[in-house]
Amino acid sequence: MMGLQFKRLILSACVGVMAGAAAAVFLITLNAATLWRESHPWLIWLLPLGGAVIGFGYYRYGRESEKGTGLILEQIHDPSNILPLRMAPMVLLGTLLTHLFGGSAGREGTAVQMGATLADQLNRLVKTTADDRKALLIAGAGAGFSAAIGAPLAGALFGLEVIQVGRLRLFALAECLVASFVAFYVCRILGAPHSVFGPVGDVSYSALGFVAVFGAGLVFGLAANVFMCFTHFIELLQKKFVKHPVLKPVVGGVLLVGLYHLEGSFRFVGLGISEIQSYFASAASLADPVYKTIFTGLTVGSGFKGGEFIPLVFIGSGLGSALSVVLPLSVAMLSALGFAAVFGAAANTPLACAVMACEIFGWNIAPYAFLACVVAYFVSGHLGIYKNQKIVRSKRDQLLWVFRRK
Repeated sequence: MMGLQFKRLILSACVGVMAGAAAAVFLITLNAATLWRESHPWLIWLLPLGGAVIGFGYYRYGRESEKGTGLILEQIHDPSNILPLRMAPMVLLGTLLTHLFGGSAGREGTAVQMGATLADQLNRLVKTTADDRKALLIAGAGAGFSAAIGAPLAGALFGLEVIQVGRLRLFALAECLVASFVAFYVCRILGAPHSVFGPVGDVSYSALGFVAVFGAGLVFGLAANVFMCFTHFIELLQKKFVKHPVLKPVVGGVLLVGLYHLEGSFRFVGLGISEIQSYFASAASLADPVYKTIFTGLTVGSGFKGGEFIPLVFIGSGLGSALSVVLPLSVAMLSALGFAAVFGAAANTPLACAVMACEIFGWNIAPYAFLACVVAYFVSGHLGIYKNQKIVRSKRDQLLWVFRRK
């Protein structure tokens, strides 16, 4: 038994090395693509062309890979075939093209897919059991998340929590911790750029403060639900009116270019890191999260790559910043809470995102962070950004269980 556990931990360390190295390559090249687009704004006009390349690539070479993180969850729940190795380079290139031409998307989803895909290749090289494979897939997903955001504890929890709604499985906890920390340090050693947010500053707690955080959590959860519903709506429209899969990102790209120019500021193109950072210093306009929801929903719903983490962080931070005008908490605190809570609600990973907030902004915000993330999670409903998440226990039943325990 000890020998089998040791084998898993060694394999998990290998997963961490691969996921960390892949994330470093991705973050470095993504930074270069972003800088190139910012210095050549005319590239936005080529977004439909980039969409055509992405659409054709997945249609011709990677239809199964099109499921993305959903395919990873599918294999964790019902293991059958090893994830295709081409899934990693395809999502990497798709994300780089999306950002090079100005799509409004994220980056962490790409790192998660790359980490899990590379982890699954170990099963071709080493004799493993079904449980071994599940553990390595979970560890690979968490390691990719850890390396991309620079939060190893959150990465380990994310891998465990994202699998299913309503129950946190800890059977691969050790593997996730090893892979996440190794990936984090490998990515750092290789010099990958990580965004810096905050600071939040000193935190004081009061009854009024907790009431304000509870209210903010309600708003964050509703914002997550609106984002998911809008993205799903775009997917349904594309499916109904655009029959050929290659044309979906082309049509989405044309609409995005038109809307970008109609809005005029181009602040919602790409990741929007500088905008997120500005929200910690001064109150944002409520229009900002609305615009980001529209642009990202259209980007992701049309088949562009990159994921939703940074856009949801943008939406959450902007919303929290705007709420600072009416709630008795600092703009930095509310931005930090929105940063974590909106994504946590959309991904159904409140614990991982509360820990992420603590790792990024400091453990002194832990009580507020956990309250905001948990409230947002329960308000957001069951529709999530990741397909194939199993609902083991409904959120209503989870709440009833908590109150019965009391």
